[in-house]
Amino acid sequence: MSSTAPTTASGDTSGDDTFPGERVPHYDVSQRLDTDYYAVFADIPAEDRAVWDRAKTLVDEVAPTMREAWDRAEYPLEVARRIGELDLLGDGIDHPDITHLSPLAAGLVNMEVSRGDGSLGTMLAVQGGLALRTLALFGSPEQQERWLRPLATSEVLGAFALTEPDHGSDSVSLETTARRDADSDEWVLRGAKKWIGNGASGGITFVWARVDDPDAAEHGAVRCFLVEQDRAGYSGTPILGKVSLRGIHQAHITLDDVRLPIDAVLPGAKSFKDASTVLYATRSGVAWSALGHATACYEAALSYSLQRMQFGKPLAKFQMVQERLTQMLDELTAMQLYCRYLADLEASGALRPTQASLAKFHNTRAARRIASTARDLLGGNGILLENVVMQHLADIEAIHTYEGTESIQALLIGRDITGMSAFV
Repeated sequence: MSSTAPTTASGDTSGDDTFPGERVPHYDVSQRLDTDYYAVFADIPAEDRAVWDRAKTLVDEVAPTMREAWDRAEYPLEVARRIGELDLLGDGIDHPDITHLSPLAAGLVNMEVSRGDGSLGTMLAVQGGLALRTLALFGSPEQQERWLRPLATSEVLGAFALTEPDHGSDSVSLETTARRDADSDEWVLRGAKKWIGNGASGGITFVWARVDDPDAAEHGAVRCFLVEQDRAGYSGTPILGKVSLRGIHQAHITLDDVRLPIDAVLPGAKSFKDASTVLYATRSGVAWSALGHATACYEAALSYSLQRMQFGKPLAKFQMVQERLTQMLDELTAMQLYCRYLADLEASGALRPTQASLAKFHNTRAARRIASTARDLLGGNGILLENVVMQHLADIEAIHTYEGTESIQALLIGRDITGMSAFV
């Protein structure tokens, strides 16, 4: 193989590594640009900004690992644990044993980690927003003494098992049962769950099940149970073939007469409304997460348009491209305003569940549009993982669905503004 430098079209030997037709082999589109056209985040308190900076540190540390994990559909457990080490799991949870993050700080963390990687954002949402919050709200003092700090530090990974293979949007109809065995004085759980993050991680799972005991006053009530994943009869299998959130495993769980001690039930969780309380609290986080994804896509498109040369000038100099960038910035700024005011409402105690639903409804839809426009602007380069947009576009599809689909959010909001329920 010749070691001489490539020859230019004029016959001269070039001193660099470029070839005719490939002067820019790669584009630098993953750097954060701190886009904030309306200065929505200019007045963040120093304490909240310090938390945001820790989230940026996390993203910068784990970005290469998460990129490889997404490509290979692998779950890097060491990254999930790093989130806890950096004390980023508070998610606005008010408990003396958990570092409290304000609604704004928690939102900024959600935004930043999702800007870096959607699977990373889901790790945060599952471990903090769902599992840790469930235990903090409804667990007994003994359960919290045993498990709260290990969950908060990610020493133990936690799962929230509500959705079933047959029950997604109608999760209130869940069929997993919890039966009292009078002879052994144990609970016996039987059923199946699906799409459960951390459900096969070797940690613990908070399983929502319906009490099946005709002689008990709580017959038919939905309760929550703390299940260690090494219990006999518990099986969690990662769901294969995903094209979204490939860097975290969601599990299909079967509960084949899993026997639990009588104190495995969370005493504070007495009905499906308690499960809804957890979901309502995480809905704001989904709006922030969508903002993070959209920010990454907009900034990648802007950076690319400044670097990519076509017809002898950068894409950014074309009128059509400037219009598309403006459209994306328009929607991104609206998303930022939604999130900032959402945090203010939550901090004042005035946030209503349907207001969080509206933010999720708006932001996931807007994120989809921004990601699609960015993918188109990058042309063929837009489908490469190294240019980030395609991965975010795929991951947005997941957050658009979880914590309540677009249709469910619309029905919740519609019921609130009309006073009439359209649920079947």
